[in-house]
Amino acid sequence: MFESFIHKLRHGTYITLETTPSRSAQFAPTIEKIAALGLDKLVDGFSTTDNPLAKLKYNALFAAVKLQERFGKPTLATMSMRDRNRIALQSDLLGANEANVRAILALTGDSAHNSDQPHAKGVFEGNSKLLLDIIATLNNGTDLAEQKLLAPVQEIFPFAVIDAYAKSSATLQKKMSKKVAHGAIAIVSQPVYDLENAKKLLEMMENANSENNAECVLVLGYFPITKLRTARFLDENVPGIFVPSEWVEALEAASLISPEEEYRVGFELSKNLFEELKALHPKIHIMTANQFELAKAILS
Repeated sequence: MFESFIHKLRHGTYITLETTPSRSAQFAPTIEKIAALGLDKLVDGFSTTDNPLAKLKYNALFAAVKLQERFGKPTLATMSMRDRNRIALQSDLLGANEANVRAILALTGDSAHNSDQPHAKGVFEGNSKLLLDIIATLNNGTDLAEQKLLAPVQEIFPFAVIDAYAKSSATLQKKMSKKVAHGAIAIVSQPVYDLENAKKLLEMMENANSENNAECVLVLGYFPITKLRTARFLDENVPGIFVPSEWVEALEAASLISPEEEYRVGFELSKNLFEELKALHPKIHIMTANQFELAKAILS
């Protein structure tokens, strides 16, 4: 399953869909919604998020197991450095490995200050590069203390993330190169809203690979926008994302007409962007904040 998944990543069209578990002891409703829409037939795999914004959700690794069991398609499970020290990270990776969760998206994680549980404390024993190092060590048959594993892991495939936009291209390039140097086989960007921005990221990826004699793959993040407030929030409050003024202006004009027109304009902009990105570089990670009907409409 994972070998064909990675082959698609490197050599073919590769489309994944993000799922965000809820604050619930059941992940089944999310799975059944995906199944009812037939989304599993339109993507190459899924991803699960790990308590984004430090807010309690169903566990990403268990969610990945459930998705794989239901659909027989690989899932990229997110793990953040916020909630675990190196012992817990290694332990979780070993357990997940036997359950065939083998693609891991390494994140530093959102600050615990954002949590909806005010007394939560972040661990942050290291950033995402430490997690990439942990995966490399386990793949080599030892733990971080250089003790040999009694039973080796099935190969773990490490992914990382990068901002889609930065005022300093040099800084963004440096961050990308470091993640490649620490063994990431693919880097998923924050959502991209401009074709030239996507081309710039691809150029940076080429430079990072050249510097490290690597073959890391860039996966373009994609988040469709159908509301003016979403466009403004992403552009003004989320570091690493740039929403063109043309999008904001078009959505603003449409919002003055009706909510239906606002959605229509946003969907048209988003759908056109998806097709352009797919033509440029068919490696795309779709994020819709569990608006799976919207994902279905974009992919249909």
